[in-house]
Amino acid sequence: MEDSFRARVRAGDADAFGTLFDEYARVIYRYACRVTGDPAAAEDVVGQTFLDAWRLRRKVRPEGDSLEPWLYGIATNVLRNARRSSKRYRAVLERIPDPEPVPDHADDLVRRENEEEQLAAARKALSALRPAEREVVALCIWSGLTYAQAAEALDVPVGTVRSRLSRAKSRLQDLGRSELHAMRAATMELNEACGQGGSVCTSIARPEKERS
Repeated sequence: MEDSFRARVRAGDADAFGTLFDEYARVIYRYACRVTGDPAAAEDVVGQTFLDAWRLRRKVRPEGDSLEPWLYGIATNVLRNARRSSKRYRAVLERIPDPEPVPDHADDLVRRENEEEQLAAARKALSALRPAEREVVALCIWSGLTYAQAAEALDVPVGTVRSRLSRAKSRLQDLGRSELHAMRAATMELNEACGQGGSVCTSIARPEKERS
């Protein structure tokens, strides 16, 4: 984007923000959907991301290229806050007695159990990573950002992104075959829900081309 567009965003130009939303809302949604595994939660993340972008608009640098890394950085902070809130919410729920079981159709029950098993395996796989490592996986592998863009989004040096991603790949490659298979299946289901194909596990398993 041209520097004049950045100036309009910094000034709070409504049309500029409309253009920003039209161009990047979908990619931020896909990013949030894959991280949360919940399309509804991802929509909330998108809304909060652009609300925060409006609030933080004067922090946009006067010069630069695309504002995409800036938006990814805001979305990452929104997701961090959402995780903290989710932990507190789950702690409250754990103190509430389980509801009485309700009848369910056998086919639906089997399907749900399979989905839960796949998602549980995917969560187990990603839980092997530290939060900072999960973030670079989400940005560089799921969202396709370059090392430089991810570094800008996270406000860290490029070398830090490289080392975090390298550690993440090493940890994920140590997973068992069954966990990787379940993670691929769960990721494909999330991709369909998020509106984009591809698999993070496929990207991790095969050698990656060097990013600039």
